[in-house]
Amino acid sequence: MSQRNTIARSLSEVGLAAWFGGSLMGAVGVNGAAAEVDRPEQRARVANAGWSKWTPVNAVAIGAHLLGGVALIGGNKGRIAGQKNVGSTTIAKTAVTVGALAATAYARALGQKVISAGDVPIEAGTEPSSQTPPDVADAQRKLSKLQWVIPALTGTLLVMDALMGEQQRPGQAASGFVARLMPDAA
Repeated sequence: MSQRNTIARSLSEVGLAAWFGGSLMGAVGVNGAAAEVDRPEQRARVANAGWSKWTPVNAVAIGAHLLGGVALIGGNKGRIAGQKNVGSTTIAKTAVTVGALAATAYARALGQKVISAGDVPIEAGTEPSSQTPPDVADAQRKLSKLQWVIPALTGTLLVMDALMGEQQRPGQAASGFVARLMPDAA
């Protein structure tokens, strides 16, 4: 009895890939590129423009990942309940997803503080200068950490997806169901 979840899996994987890749490129490319601008008061504008262009795409990517993930849970509810370790992996992946969502939302709120400040002098996208207003500098210091937390969490989700794919191999599924039914036999 084979069930295919190609559309749900594609939504989940492509959305997650964009979320991961975009956040990593932003940390390295967008935030780093701002430092190359000659005038310090224009650097925030460059970083802010890049992140503002990315935000709607990122929102769609995250939405696709979540929609696909919910559909995959629905399509695999029997395996989640019946195959040993699949339920715990699903719970762990959900927790990491919530963490990634929270970090992304917090980064967006902090980024909005930097955007709202306008043309203030900075060193780079997440690096304040000595002339950066204190509230903007504080937001940038927090963003300098979050810019790595988000790709770390979404990268973890990619690894967890690989694990979950391995759990679907026929041998893994069969032994997982047997282990659930007869814990002493496994």
